[in-house]
Amino acid sequence: MESGVHNIPVKKVNTRLIKSKRALPLLIMMLPGLIYLLVNNYLPMFGLIIAFKDINYAKGILASDWIGFKNFEYLFSTRDAFVITRNTILYNGGFILLNTILAISVAIMLNEIKNKLAKSFYQSVILLPFLISMVIVSYLGFAFLSEDAGYLNKTILPMLGLDSVSWYSEAKYWPYILTFTNMWKGVGFLCVIYLAAIIGIDQEYYEAAKLDGANKWQQIIHITLPSIMPVIIMMTLLAIGRIFYSDFGLFYQVPMNSGAIYDTTNVIDTYVYRGLMQLGDIGMSAAAGLYQSIVGFVLVLVSNYLVRRKSKENALF
Repeated sequence: MESGVHNIPVKKVNTRLIKSKRALPLLIMMLPGLIYLLVNNYLPMFGLIIAFKDINYAKGILASDWIGFKNFEYLFSTRDAFVITRNTILYNGGFILLNTILAISVAIMLNEIKNKLAKSFYQSVILLPFLISMVIVSYLGFAFLSEDAGYLNKTILPMLGLDSVSWYSEAKYWPYILTFTNMWKGVGFLCVIYLAAIIGIDQEYYEAAKLDGANKWQQIIHITLPSIMPVIIMMTLLAIGRIFYSDFGLFYQVPMNSGAIYDTTNVIDTYVYRGLMQLGDIGMSAAAGLYQSIVGFVLVLVSNYLVRRKSKENALF
């Protein structure tokens, strides 16, 4: 009896050693990723203190004067604070909604193509804009919108009997131009993700629906969309987490940094960049980044909470 009691700890130790040895190769494989995550994502978080300091390069970061929330006050005390916040939220909110709808629609249509060669070709064509640098996109846009030599002003508008437009001076056109550019460039990536989710749906569901007399639209509504809903929710929550971040290239390079259209192209990221370049105030820039991160984190928590109340299975956590 006593020997049995004494043997239990030994067995537990041996079991733990066996499990540790089995897990060791996996831990070694995971180590490079963990090191990268630590160096790239966690060590830079030390720089958050810059948002609360008046940085003096001679003193260094730690020795610089602590000024509390004054950098945040500067960021939101200007007359542009409302404009840049409004633009950031409305643009990104619109992008999330429109890109999701369009990407799902295109993914469903691609799934209906049975020819593998044609399907691969269309996938490549749709994904190609996502792989193009925003600098190149800005010059492609300039080739269309240039007042002196642009394709629209020199070819399309004269054919329609319309006068030339100074696109880079007319702010009213840019909400549509930026939205179209973002959709053209970003839908391909989302489309590939949703297409992969649709391909993974068991075909027996569709066969059963056909036997019950369901048409294509009914199959999409009652089978396709519910089946990929977890993926839709996940991608939407991730996008909501970055709703206070903007594609810098889209809002800075595509409009060619034209001051005449700042009212419709200026967002938090471009505003901070211009402030940093003109004033050299990295404290204000750090404050803006921290503000964006905190708000994005809160939005993800709130959105996930609302999803969890509706359906626990579809929540991220």
